[in-house]
Amino acid sequence: MLKVLNKQLTFLLICFLFSVFGFSQVQRDSTIDTTIDDLTLDKALLTKREIDPLRPSKAAFYSAILPGLGQAYNKKYWKIPIVLGGITGGILVYDFNNRQYNRYRDAFKRRLAGFTDDEFFGSGANPVISDDGLIRAQRQFRRNRDIATLVTVGIYVLNIIDANVDAHLLQFNVDENLAMRPHFQYNPMEDSSDLGVTVNFKF
Repeated sequence: MLKVLNKQLTFLLICFLFSVFGFSQVQRDSTIDTTIDDLTLDKALLTKREIDPLRPSKAAFYSAILPGLGQAYNKKYWKIPIVLGGITGGILVYDFNNRQYNRYRDAFKRRLAGFTDDEFFGSGANPVISDDGLIRAQRQFRRNRDIATLVTVGIYVLNIIDANVDAHLLQFNVDENLAMRPHFQYNPMEDSSDLGVTVNFKF
């Protein structure tokens, strides 16, 4: 009885293995018969882009000569009003504070010389703005003038850096065939989620 049972189990095991190996083999589609030599690339799908290694330095040079010119060279025209507005605003703030500083300084100098005819003295015996007030006003307008100078120079330097970096980035390949994206996938077998980054290379 055991021998018969062992023979039947052996026969079933052999049949099972044959069926597994038979289903696991992939049948080749006879309608598709391609070799590597038959593969051709459609030249109409290829677009050649010229890479100019001097483009970033040209853009930075143009922006150094005339702010906003490097942005025009990179064809980012919407940045030109921002650059020109920032630099113009900084110059106007500098000019206003510099004129006010000179007004209070000239009045203070005349008072030190013994005159009482400056614009801040007024018509009475006591001045409208005291000597200490003139000193404080000079300090305030000089500080504002120095800050405006730093801000204007900073915007000018940022304009050059932006043109240079933008010209570098314009020559990078940002095609959809070469992309890195986050992905989220739910695994129902383990009842868990997978979170990661997918890197796509399509040739």
